[in-house]
Amino acid sequence: MKRSLFLWQFGGFTFAVVFGTLLHFLFEFTGSTLVTPISAVNESTWEHMKILFFPMLFYAIFEWFFLKKEYGNYWNAKLFGTLLGVELIPILFYTFKGCFGAPPDWLNILFFFVSAFLAYYYEALILKSGKYKKFNVISIILLFLTAVLFIVFTYFTPRLPLFLDPVTNKYSIV
Repeated sequence: MKRSLFLWQFGGFTFAVVFGTLLHFLFEFTGSTLVTPISAVNESTWEHMKILFFPMLFYAIFEWFFLKKEYGNYWNAKLFGTLLGVELIPILFYTFKGCFGAPPDWLNILFFFVSAFLAYYYEALILKSGKYKKFNVISIILLFLTAVLFIVFTYFTPRLPLFLDPVTNKYSIV
């Protein structure tokens, strides 16, 4: 199974970027409040973090059924990789914005893809290393709490720049 780790991670990356891209437009296209917990409801950086987080979480749950016996550090690797990917989105965006001004849309898309790629690459490194076998339960709890925060902050949005929609200059569901 370890030989196929690359394929699993590539599958995760592909799922994350395809499903994440769909989640970017799902609320806008459907207008349904049923999709607001996991889809982007505006163009804020926070919502772009959310559309990487949920595909990575859903794929991790699916993948776990196939890899759980192979990797004792599975959930730790998923926590570390997912948080890395989610954190890279604002790091890349705000670093570019601070140096050069607002990035064009194609570059924001590239930031999303790079964040997903590095997240899955980092997960693979951790899984292959066999490190961090303790605390899997804590990692599951932290992933769950992160999911809850993404959902709660969709409806009760903090008035911070990370949550501001630069298109409408509003917070939360627009």
